[in-house]
Amino acid sequence: MKKDKHAVLSILRNKILSGALNQGDRLAEIPTADMLGVSRTPVRIAFRALEQEGLLTKLPRRGYQVRKVTNEEIAGSVEVRGVLEGLAVRQIVEKGGGSAIIAELRLCLHEGDTLFAERTFDEEKIQTYVEINRRFHECLVKGSQNNAIVMALQINEHLPMASVNALVFNPEQPEREYERLYYAHQQHHAIVQAIAAGQGARAEALMKEHAQAALNSYEQIAASGLSKTIRTE
Repeated sequence: MKKDKHAVLSILRNKILSGALNQGDRLAEIPTADMLGVSRTPVRIAFRALEQEGLLTKLPRRGYQVRKVTNEEIAGSVEVRGVLEGLAVRQIVEKGGGSAIIAELRLCLHEGDTLFAERTFDEEKIQTYVEINRRFHECLVKGSQNNAIVMALQINEHLPMASVNALVFNPEQPEREYERLYYAHQQHHAIVQAIAAGQGARAEALMKEHAQAALNSYEQIAASGLSKTIRTE
């Protein structure tokens, strides 16, 4: 199976989080590319992305090292994201909840509805979802009109699993993963409904619940020994 840069990133992220790649392991482009059966380019891109996500550390001379990450660190970074994004959605309501922001959010919801209507998920669809999800969360933060929130989230995104792009997906269980991500999409609907209704406190609470659900999903997948189910060929 041909793998693009997104698939390589997903496989390596899953291997790190599941323990297939241990803390302290050193990674280099050529051996990793050979292991996955890909060229060096998608591996190089994946390494940089994982460094940004706080899962790899760049070594002084060459290569990367799997960073030591604790469950407490992941839980803390995701909780902070929930608090910051919760504040963002509340401020959208408090500042009038511009119609342009709500329209952009609803466009993301519509695209997600179309994607989930197919009722199947593969690597290509998961990347489409990642892009829709990224735009949705960026729109919420932008809508707060609060640069302090933007800057705080940019710092927090360098911590493990804090970025909305750091999505773990098990390709061997597409039906279960479909249901998990569909639930997250329904949470998006509820958040937008609360914003449109002028319910700032409810929108904030839903946003925090959304982050907690993401953390719960990570913990379940990491505990399941995901490395045993990831195909690398």
